[in-house]
Parts: sequence; structure tokens; C-alpha cells
Amino acid sequence: MKRVVLFLLAVVAVAAVIAVVVMPRGLKLIEETPRESITGTKAAIECDGNSVWVMPEKGIHESAVMLTGKWNFADYKAISFTLENLDKKPLRVTFRMTNSDKYFKSSRRSFQETVGDMYYLAPYERREVVLDFPEPLQHPDVEATLRKSPMRYTPYSSEFGFASYSGDLTDVRYIVFQATYLALFETSHENGWRVSDLKVVEGKRKVNPKEVQLSHDEFFPFIDCYGQYKYNEWKNKIHSDEDLQKAREVEEADLASHVGPTDRNKYGGWASGPRQEATGRFYFKKVDGKWWFVDPEGCLWWSHGAVRVTPSSALTPLDDRREFFENLPEEGSEFAQFYYTHDLLLKPYYTARNIKETYDFSSANCYRKYGKDYKQVYGELAHRRLQSWGLNTIANSSDKDICLMSKTPYIERLEVLAKEIKGSGGTWWRFMDPWDPSFKQCIIDQLKAREKELKDPYLVGLFVDNELKWGDESFLAATIAKNPSTLKAKHELIKHYKAKYKGDIKALNAVWGTSFASWQALLQNEQELPKQSHADLVEFNDLVIHKYFRNCREVFNEYAPGLLYLGCRFAGSNKKAIVIGAQYCDAISHNFYRFSLEDYVQPEGIDKPLIVGEFHFGTRDRGMFHHSLIEVANQEERAKAYEAYVRSALEHPNIVGTHWHQFSDQATTGRFDGENFNVGFTDVCDTPYYEMVEALRNVGYDMYNIRANAK
Repeated sequence: MKRVVLFLLAVVAVAAVIAVVVMPRGLKLIEETPRESITGTKAAIECDGNSVWVMPEKGIHESAVMLTGKWNFADYKAISFTLENLDKKPLRVTFRMTNSDKYFKSSRRSFQETVGDMYYLAPYERREVVLDFPEPLQHPDVEATLRKSPMRYTPYSSEFGFASYSGDLTDVRYIVFQATYLALFETSHENGWRVSDLKVVEGKRKVNPKEVQLSHDEFFPFIDCYGQYKYNEWKNKIHSDEDLQKAREVEEADLASHVGPTDRNKYGGWASGPRQEATGRFYFKKVDGKWWFVDPEGCLWWSHGAVRVTPSSALTPLDDRREFFENLPEEGSEFAQFYYTHDLLLKPYYTARNIKETYDFSSANCYRKYGKDYKQVYGELAHRRLQSWGLNTIANSSDKDICLMSKTPYIERLEVLAKEIKGSGGTWWRFMDPWDPSFKQCIIDQLKAREKELKDPYLVGLFVDNELKWGDESFLAATIAKNPSTLKAKHELIKHYKAKYKGDIKALNAVWGTSFASWQALLQNEQELPKQSHADLVEFNDLVIHKYFRNCREVFNEYAPGLLYLGCRFAGSNKKAIVIGAQYCDAISHNFYRFSLEDYVQPEGIDKPLIVGEFHFGTRDRGMFHHSLIEVANQEERAKAYEAYVRSALEHPNIVGTHWHQFSDQATTGRFDGENFNVGFTDVCDTPYYEMVEALRNVGYDMYNIRANAK
């Protein structure tokens, strides 16, 4: 229900004239919500007037505050609030309004969300946010159709300036702020975070853009034959094949005038820097207190690169949404071939989701731009671009044929797909049983399949896996304990505890508070173990982590001796996994989405080189609907953020490289999981973002001097 809020009348008499000043009316949500309807998750909260102070529990990075009520915002024009990061660590805050408690029980796309978006706050940053409510949708069926599609953000999201909008502001039940401290390995918190001055303001809403007023038949299709959004214009948008050729000519002139830094050898190493032993392979060495790669010729080398160097960056699903796309080619026609191109590394993700039809807009545009031998032309151009832009690494998930041109050093990634541990979750795949013979055999098979790469001096090293779910200090062991008895790891768990308790199941029961009749009963158990088992589970959890990394190390030693094992590309993770992994890997690899690495500190006792496997910044100013995991205002700000991030890495003694995710934009309508980010150095039509190119050169041409002179 709408609540009446008193407003201030200021009466001023001037020259016998009474002027009445009416302040804007609004509903102050924190101030007027009953205290018991404001709750915290994994945090202590304190309400003070019109603000809520949130202090996460010890050791917890994620926390939330929720207001529960029944609000009708039909007569309001905007919602606004102030966010404050009171801590020394970067903070990510996700804001949501919703009318369904499914938000707290299901995945991010399974609830009816009203308004939502994400904000990154630097240490001690205070930010005021205003989200304008659009008019009621003239054609809500259009928005409903868009929301059924696997796109992270839709055209409506982009137009309205927030992640999603259901069109129903008359029945809001929950207002939620979820915060995650990007704390790396530090779990202590100084002062938490605060949300204040949360209010909705009465007034007339902005008129919806013309394209949002279109009916279903008028709006669809909304993607042109080049894979671009039809209804907006922006700098360097392609309208014809002639535009593609003009863009090619502009870039050729740019490349000719920027041939690349002059102090580099053929690997992009520091030719004028201090020489080390040349072994014919890449290796790590600490020089003057800073970690470096050393390239095959003995030059110091720092990895400045990009993930997914491939013409197939903008491949998108067509299943149940062909109406989105204008002039899709007929089967048997010249451009029908791009129904069947694919990315070798990502193809299993499409298959796992039962996606049957796709179209590769970026490859189709390269075909238009470079001709029938576009793959070869694109590959050659990729190497020229990298050198001209001050980059020296083709990072993982890139086109194998481009890597094997042996003109730019490259790093590949392989994934262990073996016997799964049921219930181990993860963003991409479940955790694999490291005791199952299929685990090692999978790595062996993939190394054997890369025989040519393993002999190539341009191969820097290999990652194994990506963003595994390590959970907390007992997660893997607790999950194994609930698995069926056929799991090899569960037999190892029984073996471990049988040895610890000297074969006496009663002794284990006494500690755990359980009543297993025998070790066989524990083996057959698939229920959650009681809290009293935690200490023992932590102990076995360590053994699981050791076994995982030891397997990888042993296979590398036998089948790829001398090749760098570059870790598992952590995303988050608990400290124990990192500490144990560091014992086996040649380097730690971590995907860090943040604005700076200035505060990066390795766990106590660890001094290893670190590779940043992924980072990026994005915006919505040139036709893309989703800004990326970290939003900036425009392309100029994206360029500034890139340069600042890489400089912070170059100045850190442990960091030996940064890999941008990714070389080209994702599809406007999303990839297999809906990601449709503006994250490229080039767009869907293979046109460079020259603001980014300038930033790449600014930091890339001078990167060895920056690193050498950093304190």
C-alpha cells in the first residue's frame, strides 16, 4: 500500500508576498519500515534513522540486508539510495526489488524480478544511485518474450538502465541489497557497509523510448544481419558491407603507423633487459625481488594478453528465438555455413544445455570482411594486432590454428572431465573424483592430443580446469561423505577414518554423535553428517585437495616434463585450497574481477608468481545490452580502467601477467549461458574499439620499464 508522507512547507514573506516552497514528496523506505521487517543475512545489522549499517560475520565475504513489506510504487517516478563501502576492500553490491520469495530459493533467472542492478564500490567509496522507473509497458508481451531468452540483459534492460524490469511496480514485497567483499584471501572486516536514504520519489516518469513502445510484430526482429541491435545508433556501427571494408582500411592505416614496441624479441620478451639462462622453454625466476617469466631466449617476459582470440566470439543460440534475427540465411546458401561453425573449447557447454541451433555472427562478418579464406586472414591479423597493441600473449580458450602459427606465445587450458562427485556443484562442471582412474587418464589423453603444442616453444604452459567450486574448508569432504558407495573417493574417506579410529566405528560415533552400526553402514550413508564431524571432515578435505593437485603435477612431470603447470584459475576459493595448490603448481592463477590489484596479498608463507586469468570492464554505450561483470560509464572510462588495472599488476612483485576476458565482444543476444557482455577489444563486426587500443598501447609499450622501476 502507498503510505502518506508529510512534506515540508516553507513559508517566506518577502515584500508582502508569501511564497510557498513545496519539497518533493517521497517515501523513505528504511525510516518507515518496521524494524522487525529489516533483516540481515550472514551479518549483524543496525538501523539508525534512515540508514542500515551491515557488518558481515567473521570470515564471511557475502552478506545481505532485506526489507520486507507490501508497497505500491505506481505513483512514483524513481527509487534512489546511497551505498557506502566502509572497508578497505572493494565491494560489489547487487540491488533487487521483487514480489516473489523465489528470489531467495532459486537461480537468478527463475524469479519475477522488478528492478535490479549491480554496483562496484572502491574502498571507502560513497555512491548515490538513482534508478528512474519507466512508464508502464505498452506491450509487456515483448518484454516477457525477451525474458524467456537466455540473455543476461535484454534491450529493455539497456534502455531502462538496470538489469531487468517486469513492468509491475504495484506489488513489491522484497527490497534486497546483497554485498560481496572482493577480499582475495583476507577475511577480516573493518566497518562493513551501509545503505541509507532509500526512498521512492513521486512525479511523472520519463517517456519510454520509441523502440520500447513497439508492438511484438513491430519490435521483432531486433537484431540485424550483422548481429547488431537495430534500433540504436553508435560510433562505428556497420550498416553495409561497404562499411566493413572502410573499417578495414582505417585499421590497416592504424596498424601501419603502430608496428609495436621496439625493445622486444620474437616472443615479446624484454630484449634490452637483463638476460637470464636460455632453456628453449618458458620458466619462472625471481629477479630483484620480483617474479618474472623467462622466455625461451632468456629474456625477462611478462604476460600481457587476451582470452578467446577467435573469430567465433559472437556465436549465439537460435533455439526457440529465431524471430529475434533479421534475414537469417537459407539452408544451402553461402552464409548457411555459419550455422555449423563452433568454438572447440566451448562446444561441450552448448551440448550440455541441449542447444541444437546456433549462428556465428562474428565469423560471418569476418567472411564478409576478409573473404573466403577469412580464417587465415583473421589469424594473421590477430598476431599483427597483438604486436601493434602492445600485447604478447594469446591466452586460453583461443583458436588452436591461430596459436599454432607460432608467432605469439600462447597458453592453453584443459579440463578434467572424469567421474563426478555428485552434489559438488560449480559454475561449469562438478568436481571430479581425484581417486578415480579416469581423472589422471583424462589429463594424459589431453596431453597426448597436444603433442604438436608440447613441442612448440611458443607454448608458455597449461591451465588445468577453470573456476572450480572449492567451497568452505570441509565442503568437498562433506559432499563425498553423502555420495553413493560406488565413488572411489568415498572408499578413501572410509579408509582414512578407519585408520584414524583404529577400526573402531564406536569411537567414531562417539566423536561424531552418530550411530553407524559398521563401517559399511557409513559407506552406504548418503545423508548429511552432523556438525560434530566437522573437524574430521576438514582433515579429509585437505587430502582431497592434495590429491587433486598431486595428480595434475604427476601427469605433467611424466607426460610434459618442463612445461609450466599454471594452476586451476581460481575464482574466489578458500585459503586452504590456494595454500595447498601452491605446493604443486608452478604459478597460482586467479580470475580477479575488480578495479585494481594494489591490495593483493598472498596467504602467509606463500611466495609464488600469480597469473590473472581473467578481468574486464564494460559499458552499454555502443549497442550491447550488458556492460559486463564490472560496469563503467563509457568506452573512454573502460580504457582508463584497463590501463589502471594492468599498471597495478605490473607494479606488484608477484604478478606475472594479466589476461583480458575477452578479445572480442560476446554475441549481442548471448552465448550458451546468456552472457552478452561488452568486453571486447573488437566488436561483433571485428572493428576495434580504438579507445581500448590506445590504452593497450599506453601500458603495453612501456610495460617492462613500468615493472622494472616499480618499488
